[in-house]
Amino acid sequence: MSHFSIAGLQLALPCGDNLAVIAKEIAKAKQRFPWLDMIVLSELCSYGPEKKYAESLPSAAENFYCQLAKEHNLWLIPGSLFEKHDDKIFNTTSVINNKGEVVERYRKVFPFYPYEAGIEQGNEFVVFDVPQGRIGVAICYDLWFPEIARTLACKGAEVIVYPTMTGTIDRPIELILAQATAATNQCYVLAVNTVGALGNGQSIAVAPEGDIIYQATNNAELIPIEIDFNRVRRSRQRGIHNLGQPLKSFRENKTAFPIYSENQAENKHLSTLGPLIIPDKEN
Repeated sequence: MSHFSIAGLQLALPCGDNLAVIAKEIAKAKQRFPWLDMIVLSELCSYGPEKKYAESLPSAAENFYCQLAKEHNLWLIPGSLFEKHDDKIFNTTSVINNKGEVVERYRKVFPFYPYEAGIEQGNEFVVFDVPQGRIGVAICYDLWFPEIARTLACKGAEVIVYPTMTGTIDRPIELILAQATAATNQCYVLAVNTVGALGNGQSIAVAPEGDIIYQATNNAELIPIEIDFNRVRRSRQRGIHNLGQPLKSFRENKTAFPIYSENQAENKHLSTLGPLIIPDKEN
């Protein structure tokens, strides 16, 4: 059997403790669609984007989600939260299996600098196995960097999940990026955004050929989709529409890309772009 069902929960959640509301929505989702295998929430959904809620892991919130996963027999990717580690803060998502066990944690590699100031960048890539296949996880702004998705695909990811919190006018660009990421890596992409005060919704699910399975509105929505891992494998074997085979072509190409063998911070062209700061009237 190659099917695995994932639902995105696109919710309107403010800053503050949202755990009770989230628990109710997860219970409603599982009751409505008992065939669900996994639920994915949006970035920073538990408490909102305020660093004062940062906590060390394992935490009370993570334990709360572990209990929910076990109770409902669901895999959970509960968005993300700010993780306090020593004197640093990371934007971290946990991957929890249907037995209530944390199987992985992922720290956002590309915080949304300069706006997400004070958040440390992660440096590890996370994939994990469900009985039917392999899933990778990244967070929001990571979608803008093809290196993230290509790394996950090369580690075997057949689905890439992006908990997201976007409330700005660049959301339409992210939708295009989601389609491009799915096609160039021949995998499913699921990017789950928030709505209300902190996000403008439009969560998206994309198939391995780049076609949109579903794009949400800017209202609260439950988005259940069925992943067919065999569809990914057939696409990767035969090519998109029996044509382009980007992963095989990447594998076979002998080019050593120089930008990846040098320190990008010292690249003479990139160094002319100026500092990574919020623009003002003078710059």
